[in-house]
Amino acid sequence: MISRISNRQLWWLLISVAIIWFANLEYRTLIKPDEGRYAEIPREMVHSGDWVTPRLNDLKYFEKPPLQYWATATAYTVFGEHQWTSRLWAGLTGFAGLFLVWFAGQRLFGREAAGYATLILCSSMLYVMMAHINTLDMGVTFFITLGIFALLLAQTETNVVQRRNWMLLAWAGMALAVLSKGLMGIILPGTAVFIYCMVQRDFTVLKRMHWLSGMAVFLLITGPWFYLVMQANPEFFDRFFIYEHYTRFTTKDLGRYQPWYYFVPILLAGALPWTVLMFDSLFRTAFGNQGISRGASADKSFNPARFLLIWAIFIYVFFTISGSKLPSYLLPMFPALALLMGRRIAEIRERVLFWQILPAVPVALLFLVLAINVGKFADTSNQIELYPHYSAWLVTAALILLAGLLGGMALLWRAQKPVAVLVIAMSALLAAQIGVSGYNTVARERSAKHIAEAIRAEVKPDIPFYSVLTYEQTLPFYLKRTFTLVQYQDEMGFGIRQEPQRWVPTLDAFAKVWDVQPEALAIMPVYVYPQLQQQGLAMKIIFQDTQHIVVKKP
Repeated sequence: MISRISNRQLWWLLISVAIIWFANLEYRTLIKPDEGRYAEIPREMVHSGDWVTPRLNDLKYFEKPPLQYWATATAYTVFGEHQWTSRLWAGLTGFAGLFLVWFAGQRLFGREAAGYATLILCSSMLYVMMAHINTLDMGVTFFITLGIFALLLAQTETNVVQRRNWMLLAWAGMALAVLSKGLMGIILPGTAVFIYCMVQRDFTVLKRMHWLSGMAVFLLITGPWFYLVMQANPEFFDRFFIYEHYTRFTTKDLGRYQPWYYFVPILLAGALPWTVLMFDSLFRTAFGNQGISRGASADKSFNPARFLLIWAIFIYVFFTISGSKLPSYLLPMFPALALLMGRRIAEIRERVLFWQILPAVPVALLFLVLAINVGKFADTSNQIELYPHYSAWLVTAALILLAGLLGGMALLWRAQKPVAVLVIAMSALLAAQIGVSGYNTVARERSAKHIAEAIRAEVKPDIPFYSVLTYEQTLPFYLKRTFTLVQYQDEMGFGIRQEPQRWVPTLDAFAKVWDVQPEALAIMPVYVYPQLQQQGLAMKIIFQDTQHIVVKKP
């Protein structure tokens, strides 16, 4: 039984997971667009000293709040500007989420269920992968989970003082979620609470929210930055609150529209190797006798398992109807799902779990076949193999996952459930990390590190650098400088409208600017170079690959 594992064994397990978890943060080059963007914004904060107004390429950038920027900028200040420090916040918050599940699981469902839940979360494919990619989604998932779990602990607490403290922590978690990614940090938990009250016909939860003190904590955390940024930037309110929240959710403006079934394969694959167990746990929670298994409740009708069910389903439905969809939007589901699955594993017999794990074996075999053949994928126009080196990494990952599944099933057949779950979880974690690390073999197609290394000697602080009809998101981080955009706006269009003097609107205008510069550099897509040659620009190529050309003024 997991409940009988010694503290010494737990420490060794924790150290093993931590080593696997953090080992590859520096290994991979940054990939565009997200990793470049969220590495560069905090770098510019450190360089400018302005930690109030986020900027991308020296242009105002109000898509997201600053908490992760601040955390990464702090890491840069303390440890330096590296790939691993740019990813550190995602890695740390993902790892800390395991502790949230462990702690809340013990209080709500017991030590055994908590142990299983933690192993499930640290081995769910989507959760592991997103904890090692520099986006904002893991940070907001951690704080929104902190808020949800603290709320559950408050609602199951009989001591009034402790209940208040848990609720204040819940309000603080939601406030930090707002500072991580916007109003979803308060809207999603608030809506889930309302749905729970309606479904359970239990509105006593609302009486135990500690509204006044909770709102005071919430405003104390969120208020200062919103006040300062609006004081410095009057245009912030419309851009952030109207466009980034209402418009993004209700329209297809961002080009992220996907059909209603978009999240189906993402959830099925993201929950591997626990996908069947996930559906079983959801079904049992919805239709079984799922009361509180441990501890007293402030109100006997409050059901934390049912709340977790509502939360997970609501997150899925909410983002399904959204006009903007990305795979990482499902992340807030996973800690809740892990608790429900951990509780379910603690209850079921080994043979039942055996049959629930079995469907993951043919999936792993299919993954192995695809991994073997991925190296044969070719660019028919150039007759070259695209991923010859990635194949070895993916094959290794598939073999480790398959071995772990088969070994775990053999242990389940022998009624050794705790060891079986541990073997499956560790193999899935290791397989996910190897698969993510192997992406570095093809990262050249989505990273500009090789460009930066090739032209670094030509780049000087006092020489202007133009980015013509493109913006390579990772290049500013590797060169430690920004560019002047030429006939290119994209996500920086808002910032350009605020400060139009910071860009060059047309190629004709660029030709005039280029002619008067004693020295200058420019990066452009390969198809743009002939156009500029026709305009008579004096240019010398200092770098060229299949996507970009970098020139200097001779």
